[in-house]
Amino acid sequence: MSVFDILVNYHPAFLKGLYVTLQLAFIIWACGIVLGSALGLAGNRYKWSVGMPSRIISFLLSGIPILVFLFWLHYPAQAMFDLVIDPFYTAALTLSIVNIFAVSDLIRGILQDFPKQYLIAAKVTGLSRKQTIFSIQLPLILRQAIPSLLLLQVTMLHTTLFASLISVEEIFRVAQRINAQIYRPVEIYTALGLFFLAVSLPINGFAFWLKNRFTRNLSEQ
Repeated sequence: MSVFDILVNYHPAFLKGLYVTLQLAFIIWACGIVLGSALGLAGNRYKWSVGMPSRIISFLLSGIPILVFLFWLHYPAQAMFDLVIDPFYTAALTLSIVNIFAVSDLIRGILQDFPKQYLIAAKVTGLSRKQTIFSIQLPLILRQAIPSLLLLQVTMLHTTLFASLISVEEIFRVAQRINAQIYRPVEIYTALGLFFLAVSLPINGFAFWLKNRFTRNLSEQ
């Protein structure tokens, strides 16, 4: 049985798993980009009240494997509070938290590295604060942030595979169940790899193009 035959014969199951994976990914992306950007902006502006606590939490999270964090929230944490939460929501929460603090670190770092001479030049030329933000700061910050942000979201898409380990019926768990029935690991996981390539490569390519086209060293030479 070839990869094509497997995709044809089991396409309803693969499509169902794909739908769950994309649902999970969109939740993680939306929470990470929106809340992470807001946290990064606040952390840069309020360095001690917001920035320092968020950096400490990010540092702690970086030392914990995502899989361990996921299992802790799914088993011990729910047992401690006598809760039973759908594994999908547990996975979405766990990976969203990771993404939020990763995006926050990225945004805060770019803001901290923003060259002050651009702001001084804007003030000297008489630009208002609003004009400075929308005409100078925002375009330059977006040029720096978007490529790295896209690559980070591809990584978060890949981490959705961990959700299968707490019984979320995403595409990897579907592939495992199909493999248990027909035992064609090479063909099945090749099909799975092709799916992730189809989703990830365009995003990676777009991110690298943006980086080469628009990103540059903003510091004084």
